[in-house]
Amino acid sequence: MKESEILEDNINTYSSPKDLRITDIRFAKITGAPMDCIMLKILTNSSLVGYGEVRDWSSMTYASILKSRLVGENPCNVDKIFRKIKQFGGQSRMGGGVSGIELALWDLAGKAYGVPVYQMLGGSFRDKIRIYSDTDCEGKHTGSQMGQALKKRKDMGFTFLKMDLGIDQLLDVPGAMNAPFDFKQDIIDASINNMYPSKGIRTDRYRKTLEINNVAHPFTNLHITEKGFDILESYLKDAREVVGYEIPLAIDHIGHISVTDCIKLSNRIEKYNISWLEDALPWQYTEQYKRLSNQTRVPLATGEDIYLKENFKPLLDSGSIDIIHPDILTSGGILETKKIGDYAQSKGIGMAIHMAETPIACMAAAHIAKATENFIALEFHSVDIPWWDSLVNYSNGKDKIIENGFISLSDAPGLGIESLNDEVIKEHMHPDEKGIWLSTKEWDGEWSHDRIWS
Repeated sequence: MKESEILEDNINTYSSPKDLRITDIRFAKITGAPMDCIMLKILTNSSLVGYGEVRDWSSMTYASILKSRLVGENPCNVDKIFRKIKQFGGQSRMGGGVSGIELALWDLAGKAYGVPVYQMLGGSFRDKIRIYSDTDCEGKHTGSQMGQALKKRKDMGFTFLKMDLGIDQLLDVPGAMNAPFDFKQDIIDASINNMYPSKGIRTDRYRKTLEINNVAHPFTNLHITEKGFDILESYLKDAREVVGYEIPLAIDHIGHISVTDCIKLSNRIEKYNISWLEDALPWQYTEQYKRLSNQTRVPLATGEDIYLKENFKPLLDSGSIDIIHPDILTSGGILETKKIGDYAQSKGIGMAIHMAETPIACMAAAHIAKATENFIALEFHSVDIPWWDSLVNYSNGKDKIIENGFISLSDAPGLGIESLNDEVIKEHMHPDEKGIWLSTKEWDGEWSHDRIWS
């Protein structure tokens, strides 16, 4: 066989990257994954499809408004398109549209050029991606029961764990918290009520729940009593005694308490070898994080609600956190998260990655983890969801991507997702939706004067 014939047999002829164009964007919203999640796909003028995802518990509107700004663009120009649309993102769930689109662009670029996303980011720092398992216990339970749940995760091969520890354990315990009576009852009601009602239903109770849940930590006037601190410490002690002290254990979901109470709690729990105390305070209160950091020896982590590298910098520059913890569906996507990780490394700070979504976001986060040197561990919150992996068909032909607590990425192009499993998606479609991958034609003509200067 001639050399020219050998080369021809190895050339990807089903797409020409320079001629690739975006033609459409479609969505599928599911529930119970365990969160509500919005999967998306970008269609092109070829057989290539790019897969992305809007942040959990967000709105597809944040991505839909971008359609008219995407159609006709070459998806391989990822950074160019990102700079065009990033003004339409924001903190927390508002970053979900821009970030989710960015994932799909990288997926398309990788498929067009026939290389995995991590290779386009600069290559690999590790063969296996460590997963940390976020662990829940249903209903009222003890620290020992939480310890048993953690031990089951450990027995499954997970080498890093996380659990909740906070005021939810105290709300129904007399004398465990100090707060204005009516406000404490409002918090109890808010914890019981569904904060995420069906489309169109906006009852007075829902509005009250939303109002209570949006009072930031410094303004709640909630304080934990010594009795409450004793209960939380005992709960953690019992959990640690079951799961052991050798495995890393992080703490999350403390509650909207003041920095002074965070200091008291962190000092109580430091003896239990905590890997990090997560989101103890709202991320934007840099000075309060500095105050907390100066008065505790428990590592601090935050970042899942921060959009764009420039908004991470004040915290990173302050030296008040030990681990940065972005969610790629808020931070700005794949390349932005890689930049955040690299900047954190320059400050001597490690990066864990928040992830409570579908295999699309998980695979994208794994590519970042593989290509970022200071990566620590990637969150996984769907151990107990048996159909989670079956939402997608992986390019390597495997049924599961997490094995013994790790992900090993293949050299498949893009994110490594061959296709989505529409039958499984339909089975778990959100009840408010009329179908999956429906037309988004209503967004074709959306327009505004997008220039951000005069």
